[in-house]
Amino acid sequence: MKASIDKLDLRILSFLQTDARITNQSLADKVGLSPSSCLQRVKWLEQQGYIKNYLSQLCLSKLCRYVTCMATVTMRDHTPNDFDAFAAIVDSIPEIVECYTVSGGFDFILKIVCTDMNRHLELNNRLLNSSQKIESINTHFVMKENKTFNGFPLDTLTDQY
Repeated sequence: MKASIDKLDLRILSFLQTDARITNQSLADKVGLSPSSCLQRVKWLEQQGYIKNYLSQLCLSKLCRYVTCMATVTMRDHTPNDFDAFAAIVDSIPEIVECYTVSGGFDFILKIVCTDMNRHLELNNRLLNSSQKIESINTHFVMKENKTFNGFPLDTLTDQY
């Protein structure tokens, strides 16, 4: 089997990230492969970890009322153990849907999706009470989603596309 990713693999990934439900036949047609070769490549991409998961992008506003917050967290200390402990706390809270360790004036950026302001306050207090190592949490409530994630621009990020 092949050892590295090529242009065809990148084209397959590009199509799959915007439409994970595409049929193998349609995908094969779009990238110019036979269905069996296309399926073999997709399976290889999954096995090699290029495809981590298949998810559906839900329209949350049709399901429930919610608020989205972006929070920045600054830690008192900057030891790997403190960062790992904070990441474990974050991982235990399902409403924190994304977490990034960042450089600059704060240490983490969190994306939080919860039912309302009261629930956000509970989560904020849970974070603050869970660790004496948190110096501050600054929260920004999302007023409008102007651009949502719809896939990586593989054609500009890679030189093989």
